[in-house]
Amino acid sequence: MKKVKVEDAIGMVVAHDLTKIVPGEFKGAAFKKGHIIEAKDIEELKFIGKNHIYIIEMNSEMLHEDQAALELGQAIGGANTYLKSPSEGKVNILAARDGLLKINTSLLYEINYIKDIVVSTLHNNTVVEKDTIVSATKVTPLVVEKRYINQVKDILRNVSGIIDIIPFKVQKVGIVITGTEVYEGIITDKFAPILKEKVSNYKAIVEDVIFVPDDLEKITNAIEIFKSKGCSLIISSGGMSVDADDLTPVAIEKVASEIITYGSPVIPGAMFMLAYSDDITYVGIPACGMFSKITVFDVLLPRIMAKDKISKREISELSHGGLCLKCNICHYPICPFGK
Repeated sequence: MKKVKVEDAIGMVVAHDLTKIVPGEFKGAAFKKGHIIEAKDIEELKFIGKNHIYIIEMNSEMLHEDQAALELGQAIGGANTYLKSPSEGKVNILAARDGLLKINTSLLYEINYIKDIVVSTLHNNTVVEKDTIVSATKVTPLVVEKRYINQVKDILRNVSGIIDIIPFKVQKVGIVITGTEVYEGIITDKFAPILKEKVSNYKAIVEDVIFVPDDLEKITNAIEIFKSKGCSLIISSGGMSVDADDLTPVAIEKVASEIITYGSPVIPGAMFMLAYSDDITYVGIPACGMFSKITVFDVLLPRIMAKDKISKREISELSHGGLCLKCNICHYPICPFGK
């Protein structure tokens, strides 16, 4: 720290809170630690009895925390995001649109390994609305060496930030309800209303719901009908177990060109199926999707609706955190399930 006259302190950084006392009215910081003195501050400083103050010495190789946080935010905030002005040494990054939050986590971890750098984000693959805070940046000291900020910029030299908000692209959905007992009216279907509600949250339209018996040809034909109608997501429910009458997985295998998984390490949702063919996603949902409020389908649905292709590896990684706690009051997605 260095002691200077207040008249000479313009542009310098206050080293500690400067207290103002108005008897019976106010006692608190008139100028907080880290504040950059401006010409208009001189009169107020003298009013509170400060003719000299301690400042933090800076040189051309240093940045104030506000400027450092701003440069960090500009470096990491990618497409479809915007920044708020620095406040208390922190810059918030917000979503410029509704959509699916994508974070380059490997670069995020690398950036946070640098001395004095702090970048925090929401979880990758979080559904966000426009103007949601998705990340915050700051540095730990009041002033920081520029070289640390430059290290961040160097890491990101070949990418446009580490944050993106991608839109939900699926517009038309087809639903195939399988099961002879439902088809013949022996039991009442409860799957269709649940699935309709889930996809409607992403502003998609359900083209139709087709009921079919446990017949491979009829299940396959129903899927083909939705393909011909331009549905980019086709959901088949029921018939996903290893029972002799359960033929949904076989039908999906016939129409899809790439099977990602038949089975997931997530409970509920162990018999879940995911496959692709060109621009179409095929999903097979086991019976748990009718009785459990949240399953692996809900965990993956945001990515499916955004046409963010899911790999077998990513399905496998869901095993850590893939056990639902079955809470009396469900708070999903604000819970550890699927994280």
